Amino acid sequence: DLWACRPASESSQMNRATAKRLIERYFRQLTEGCGNSNCTNEFCASHSAFQPLDNNSAAAKSLELFKVNAKLCDYYPSVRSSTDASSQMGSKMSVDEFSDVHYLTEHTVCRILGFCEEEGDYAPLIRVIGRIFSNADALMKSFRKDELSVTNNLESLTSNDEKQRETSKKEDASTRAALPDETPNGLPDACELTVDIDAVRRVYDRLLSIDQVEAALVNALIYLTPNVELDLEYLDVYETSPDYLNIFIIVMENSNLHSPEYLEVALPQFCKAMSKLPLTALARLSKLWSTYDLPHIRRMMETFQQLITFTVVSNEYDTENLVNDNETVVAATQCLKIIFYASILGGEVDVEHNEEDEEDSESNELTLHELLGEERLYKKGPRVDPLEKELGVRPIDSIRPLIPFEDFVNDSLNDVIEMDKDFTFFKVNAETKFSFQSCPFILNMITKSQGLYYDNRIRMYSERRLTALYSMVQGQQPSPYLKLKVRRDHIIDDALVRLEMISMENPSDLKKQLFVEFEGEQGVDEGGVSKEFFQLVLEEIFNPDIGMFTYADDAHLFWFNSSSLENEAQYTLIGIVLGLAIYNNCILDVHFPMVVYRKLMGKRGTFLDLSDSHPVLHQSLKGLIDYTGSLEHDMVLTFQISHTDLFGNPILYNLKEQGDQIPVTKENRQEFVDLYVEYILNKSVERQFKAFKKGFLMVTNESPLKYLFRPEEVELLICGSRKLDFEALEKTTEYDGGYSKDSQIIKDFWEIIHSFGEKQKRQFLQFTTGTDRAPVGGLAKLKMIIAKNGSDTDRLPTSHTCFNALLLPEYSSKEKLRERLLKAITYAKGFGML
Repeated sequence: DLWACRPASESSQMNRATAKRLIERYFRQLTEGCGNSNCTNEFCASHSAFQPLDNNSAAAKSLELFKVNAKLCDYYPSVRSSTDASSQMGSKMSVDEFSDVHYLTEHTVCRILGFCEEEGDYAPLIRVIGRIFSNADALMKSFRKDELSVTNNLESLTSNDEKQRETSKKEDASTRAALPDETPNGLPDACELTVDIDAVRRVYDRLLSIDQVEAALVNALIYLTPNVELDLEYLDVYETSPDYLNIFIIVMENSNLHSPEYLEVALPQFCKAMSKLPLTALARLSKLWSTYDLPHIRRMMETFQQLITFTVVSNEYDTENLVNDNETVVAATQCLKIIFYASILGGEVDVEHNEEDEEDSESNELTLHELLGEERLYKKGPRVDPLEKELGVRPIDSIRPLIPFEDFVNDSLNDVIEMDKDFTFFKVNAETKFSFQSCPFILNMITKSQGLYYDNRIRMYSERRLTALYSMVQGQQPSPYLKLKVRRDHIIDDALVRLEMISMENPSDLKKQLFVEFEGEQGVDEGGVSKEFFQLVLEEIFNPDIGMFTYADDAHLFWFNSSSLENEAQYTLIGIVLGLAIYNNCILDVHFPMVVYRKLMGKRGTFLDLSDSHPVLHQSLKGLIDYTGSLEHDMVLTFQISHTDLFGNPILYNLKEQGDQIPVTKENRQEFVDLYVEYILNKSVERQFKAFKKGFLMVTNESPLKYLFRPEEVELLICGSRKLDFEALEKTTEYDGGYSKDSQIIKDFWEIIHSFGEKQKRQFLQFTTGTDRAPVGGLAKLKMIIAKNGSDTDRLPTSHTCFNALLLPEYSSKEKLRERLLKAITYAKGFGML
């Protein structure tokens, strides 16, 4: 039995088809040889001392070689073909001459091209291209930077065997000498790779203008890539020869890879081979490509995107036939990840200015999740992408990537992903099944928010199970929900006391589904009461009279009040509220600058953040940096700054020791600006923000939030979108109780809504849904319901905010409908919303 040839551990990793392909390669090597007249492999028919074997003996020997992972030669397809006999004498001479070309240089290609143009026949060129580009060893040695490869001419290629062996030894020595030194993080310097990129591009420019060469390149790639894939997966060829990476560098310079000829077979096979590269090789590719100019890196990105889109639209997917199981889509997505990080590395990056994460002390005791076998689903600690770790750069470190993040999103793919299945692969079966959440850059906000929703809901259900288990063991009846009972006129005090108690006694209760009850009021919280609770808490906390936050009229944003008299628990509360809003899928009306979300995700505020949070100060400091006059005489600044406290009193602060005695000059002004920004965005609000972040992490610390979302996406999750498309809302609205889209009152209703101004539209949205923002994906995702609520009456419209339902009486006229609706949305705060 073939399977008995391998140990059990290896047999489980290698499928029969792969084993069969390897054995076939050994068999062909033993019977036909590799075609290299200088072959040194004793188990190859091309070796000078090899004794021919019959087919049965070769088959048996193939199994033996397979068992011991014996060396496999690269295959050199025969140069001669059936058409040689009918070739012209000149062409026949060229075959004899060019058959000794075992790798390519720009000079060699130009010589062959010149010969073919003179003869009016491209057959010799096509044969050489097909032979070299289908052979891993030949392609790996082609287009070298080192002088030996560049200066090789046809005479050296046609020299005797002894001279060729000597040349080969020198070339190997030159290659080893040209290998890059390692950088501090253990990565070879990608910029020092041995391929002459410019030469490759010039060669492609000439080759791709010849129609016949295109077919040769396609066929060569189809032949090359399965062997490369096997070499990488089972023979660890990159570890012994780092220059193996040259194959991928050279192939990716082909600007026609995205054309139809490649999309069917050649490019999918190539992507699968590239995805088998070890992590260090992927990092080297990413570093190299980050040095390319924008058109080249964008072309590579579009090549992989086109393959993904082409494959997705060419197939049908459902819950049984998942796109996750399509090898081509998965491999192309993994290749796209290399470009994604190259785009980050090649743009503006800030790998410094990181907030220190507080590490929770680990307990040796088993948790209930572990006892229930759920430790893989709820394991703590942030998920880190291996390539991100290898490169030492994260998406949040990117100030401005080469290619906008949005361009990496593939909408066709997002349309067919089954997120419930993908979530399971992401959390439980990551070792055996591919999840697109491991490549979040390709997902849009709607898809990612679905993944987060599944994560949140499963945690909620898990906490309910644990609560039931506790009640069985301890005989108690704890609530399966996070219940908050509050008074409207003491909402902050009640919420603060309850949440503070929960956070100290049992923080895991924050992971339960929120259930709010207003004291003295009827109503079951199906989501609408929670929305109103969040709204009232935010209005109270952001009230300028309380002084927790300051409001900047120029930026229309809130910022932490460094002089606040409130204790840290108040800031922890607002952090918990933001976390609960994400966890319970509620949209909040908060107005923070982007730096708040960047700090929540682990970065410190920098000068660039100041333009958003403190625009006037940013302009002043920018003017200071750009000032060409004498700073000492014209501005008379020192390293002491002044700002006002809560009561308007000036506060002096030295940015460095004895700062009041250190003048700001041209030489030290950058240091002054850096220290100023560090104080305003970080140091002065350190106490308040640390408490705020602590509360936020109490709810989200085990969530994939930080891994899946960038800061601007977290803001969208919390605040929703301010872009309101009521046309989209009308198209997706459903009707009940006797209404339909053709009912006259419904037609009148939408005419009235579309005639409203921006403020009135937001009031209507607030009244109907509990928030004046659109959710992720826009108003079309609201699924609003308009239900008939009786015949003509003087009663106002009412709403069920938890269901996004508007209860609308059938008013007798359009004018009455407009008057009743306006009164309801203008004055019905806490009334009419259930």
